[in-house]
Amino acid sequence: MKRRQVAITGMGVLSPLGLSVSEVAGALRAGTTGIELITVHRLPSQHVAGTVKGTFSERFSYIERPFLDRCHEMAIIAAGDAIADAGLDTFESFGSRAGVYYGNVNGGMASLQNWFEESLLNGKHKSRPFTAMSIMANSGAAQVAIRHKIRGPVITHASACASSGVAIGEAMRAIADGYLDVAVTGGAEAPLSAALIAVFDGTRALSKPRVDDPGHSCRPFSKDRSGLVLGEGAAFLVLEAADLAERRGAKIHGYVRGYGVSCDAYHIGMPDSAGQIECLTTALRDAGIEAEDVGYVNAHATATEGGDVIEATAIREVFGDGPASAAVSSTKSVHGHLLGAASAMECLITVVAMNESLLPASGNIGVVDERCSLNHVGELPRTDCRIDLAVSFSCGFGGTNAALVLGTQRSLSV
Repeated sequence: MKRRQVAITGMGVLSPLGLSVSEVAGALRAGTTGIELITVHRLPSQHVAGTVKGTFSERFSYIERPFLDRCHEMAIIAAGDAIADAGLDTFESFGSRAGVYYGNVNGGMASLQNWFEESLLNGKHKSRPFTAMSIMANSGAAQVAIRHKIRGPVITHASACASSGVAIGEAMRAIADGYLDVAVTGGAEAPLSAALIAVFDGTRALSKPRVDDPGHSCRPFSKDRSGLVLGEGAAFLVLEAADLAERRGAKIHGYVRGYGVSCDAYHIGMPDSAGQIECLTTALRDAGIEAEDVGYVNAHATATEGGDVIEATAIREVFGDGPASAAVSSTKSVHGHLLGAASAMECLITVVAMNESLLPASGNIGVVDERCSLNHVGELPRTDCRIDLAVSFSCGFGGTNAALVLGTQRSLSV
């Protein structure tokens, strides 16, 4: 069977950079940050994080609220916005040929911590009956499927920070290979609770807060980087067989042209360049393109000491680091690390950048670590830059890597 091309027909987002795709685009153009100081219940000191402004419980009925963590609320809203953007509502007419592919690591973290407190601090021996549904990692996907009558595969991927990249890639494959016609795919994460922040603090990977300038705390690839900054949010795409999208007159934001996935098989908490190189080259091969065809790489870079160097080595090996090579930036510098939703957020940003002819900045990069030599965009965004092909790259604890090749046009070779 001839492989089908996969179009992006809908996008929706709730993020530290804005609560809509247009707000995210504006923030990228302006080079603004969504990272700020936060005070976390039960933690004695302040932290920095990429925060989503507002609460969303009021959008849901009294009956629904007990089943929904903040993570699931954001997933439902962002996915719903992507579906509406695609000009769709319910998927009943697709039967089993519509699916949800979702990335998430921590489930309902606030709900989980609330139950721990009730159990360990208040002595309760049984949770409320809806607690199980509010802490499940797959609740976001299930809630989207229930609301939009999606009766095909509803799958949650939990490959650490590559989770939603794998979700998007696997959704793309299912459509390209003819198993599905349409998929709602992305990720959500709401990790800004004491239990999760303290876990990351325990890894010694968190950035020290810049109290005088919180937005300057995350500095990927920089010589003076000090660690990652956590973020929350949700980002979703609607992927659709291109021929079907064109037939119904859908607006097409771009195409998922290729997908690579690999495992470093090296160390549970330390990445390895060889596995990353394999992932990137697999994605290029899947897309039928060469490295020199790529205009922009949205890097995973989290601003950790070892991780940035290892990833830069892989990107340099594949794309080079000269002025004619692909421009590179890490937008985690302005929205933080969304964990299971990171890939989806950065994929959406990359599509926005292509449509806006914009190269997003690595905010705060300052003086680049010489070990991270690449064709860096720099700490200010560049405008009027045409990008026809781009790569969104993600790497996770456990060694899973995911690379998505995105394009503004259909492939001519398929």
